[in-house]
Amino acid sequence: MENPIEPAQCSPESISQSSVTISDFSDEILLHILSYIPSYDLVLSVSRVCRKLQTLCQDKSLISHIQLHKEYRASEEAVKRLLKELSGDIQTLDASGCYWLAGSTLDVVIRCAGLVRLDVSGWRVTPARLSRLLGSLRLLRSLALDIGTGFDLQQLSAEGKAALARLSELKQTLLTPSYGVVPCCGALQSLSLYLEVAEGWHEPSAHLQLLVGQSSVPRYHNLHWFSARLAPGEVNRALLSLYLAAFSMRVPEGLTGLVVAMPGPASPIPASTGLLTQGILSAGSAISAFQLPQTWLDGATLRRVLGHGCPAYLNVSRCAAPGFEPLCVLLGAGCELSPLRSLNLRGKTEEEVDAEGIRTLTESCPQLTHLNLSSTHYHHTTPEKLDGHLCGALGYLSRLRSLALPACALSQGPPVPANKPDMATKLSSESLLLGLKKNRRIGVPAYQPMLDNTGGLKEEQEGEAESFLRPLINGCPYLVELELIGTGFLSAMPRYEPAMRKDPAACPWSFQVGDAQLAALGKLRFLRRLTLAHLPGVLKGTGLIQLVLGCKDLQVLSLANLGSLKTVNYTPALQEALKHCTQLREFRLEQPYFSANASFFDALAHCRLLQRLCLVSRHGTFQHAAAVSFMQHCDDVIMFHMFTGGTLVACKTLQKTLLDSLSASRPALSVVVYPLLHEELGNVIREMPLCHLDEITLFKTRVAEDPTVL
Repeated sequence: MENPIEPAQCSPESISQSSVTISDFSDEILLHILSYIPSYDLVLSVSRVCRKLQTLCQDKSLISHIQLHKEYRASEEAVKRLLKELSGDIQTLDASGCYWLAGSTLDVVIRCAGLVRLDVSGWRVTPARLSRLLGSLRLLRSLALDIGTGFDLQQLSAEGKAALARLSELKQTLLTPSYGVVPCCGALQSLSLYLEVAEGWHEPSAHLQLLVGQSSVPRYHNLHWFSARLAPGEVNRALLSLYLAAFSMRVPEGLTGLVVAMPGPASPIPASTGLLTQGILSAGSAISAFQLPQTWLDGATLRRVLGHGCPAYLNVSRCAAPGFEPLCVLLGAGCELSPLRSLNLRGKTEEEVDAEGIRTLTESCPQLTHLNLSSTHYHHTTPEKLDGHLCGALGYLSRLRSLALPACALSQGPPVPANKPDMATKLSSESLLLGLKKNRRIGVPAYQPMLDNTGGLKEEQEGEAESFLRPLINGCPYLVELELIGTGFLSAMPRYEPAMRKDPAACPWSFQVGDAQLAALGKLRFLRRLTLAHLPGVLKGTGLIQLVLGCKDLQVLSLANLGSLKTVNYTPALQEALKHCTQLREFRLEQPYFSANASFFDALAHCRLLQRLCLVSRHGTFQHAAAVSFMQHCDDVIMFHMFTGGTLVACKTLQKTLLDSLSASRPALSVVVYPLLHEELGNVIREMPLCHLDEITLFKTRVAEDPTVL
């Protein structure tokens, strides 16, 4: 072999003689490193280390776009100092979810006259402050804000209304029935609505705004993008219908994005929805995103939309109905599917996934990045080739980054009938020493090796379990987000309705998915976000340990209803697994009868980077001292939400103790401890910061749900 590569020889002497300092790095490398540091630390701390770093920290690539979203350690004073020092350089400011910042911080934002994009979602914005803010930001073209109780558009100044008239993009979260600032935004090209009005709302003044002369005021003439996401409740559906009514007067001609997400049973399809679809078709070009509620979409409408080209984001979740199969319509539309990047085919728990259809889809959409197949079933017979299995078909999506699957998709075969003995039982019953054998224990089944047809032991049980997953693991090595959710799973954590008191039955095929399959998932080395829910086949949880040992960079972990629901048998394995989750930022655990004791919190304390924690356990218990010790030990935890079977007094005592002792040092601290089955839980939920409630406290699938991931 010519020119063989020889290993380099390094000695301590050579290392000491050629030491490398930070000054030896190029500016490009240092700027890339500095881009990972929070803006407030960069300006207020790093820039004071030396002159070189001071110069680099003033680079426009670092200070023109300020990101405060999820910067929970940023105090109000630090944010004000940051904005004062960079007031002349900031062009975009994302301060969404900074619920702990006072409204007076907006007065400092007024100094940033060069702002083009501003996101203050989660802040309490009054008309007076908004008027002062908009009057000074004459270059502003994109705005995101919340409309809360008492907001009156008539109190805005003339300068504020003039600034709104120049906006081209608006994202508006409505906490009260109102048109917000939309009536003043005559040049909008993009409108995103988040309707979060709670049931039982009462505010007469806002009711008058909706009824007296404003129903025709919203301007959609130049609109290219319209999206609306609704929280549960009839009031939000009624509010959406008022927004859509404006389309009955004039349909925007260039609409290229339409996303309407409505949980639960949708209201009857309004006439304006047909006009919206007509507006999309009149544009004469392919749209970028498309989603309608389940009862508003049929096969004919979807075919007409696809006739102009396939969108990059397509969400037809829960839309399957007799005579309408979205995947068949998509594959039979005759259009080029290569533009598709995100596809949501989430079902209604009755649909069966067609592996051949998915195989055809993967061949037509090689660039597909996000795919959701949850709330469906995949019941297969053992295929002759692995390509015939669903995981084999998915293995062709080499660019896939996020995936949601039903738990039964990982099953090795059909469930074993309850009255049919397995081979191990048959052999033992035929033994000559039958009278000496021990009775089988009732409870957690012991580990049993798999036997072949001749009664011989198979060499590798884990290898057999991994064989079905191997095409997926090898074909999608860069998978970042994975959701494995048992079909029919419903979280016990409510939104506004009472908590669930009975767990739904699991798919019989999901009982075949256990620790061996979880261990095989550990080969997804780039996995960052993982959700496992409704997996009754997970017994001891040893697969969790192997999984986290392989996925060392796991940052978000959500576990729900694993194994037996009345006896939590995987607690020791879970505690051992948590000790290896050194990069974990968010952890959500939902398990009936779970004991949040000292051993659990001691194991969780190994997650030194943990920021948000949510525990949901019907009939569960907790230890007050252990929870307090954990929160004092883990400085970065700013969200502690726990809903168990404890008494109201015990829950309120723990909540008060944590708030009193930690609020001063953690400005973003959010502590909610409450009995899960208490009748007032719905009112408590309404007071939570919306960013925590939507992102972690409430369980829901997140893959291919939001077009902003494109």
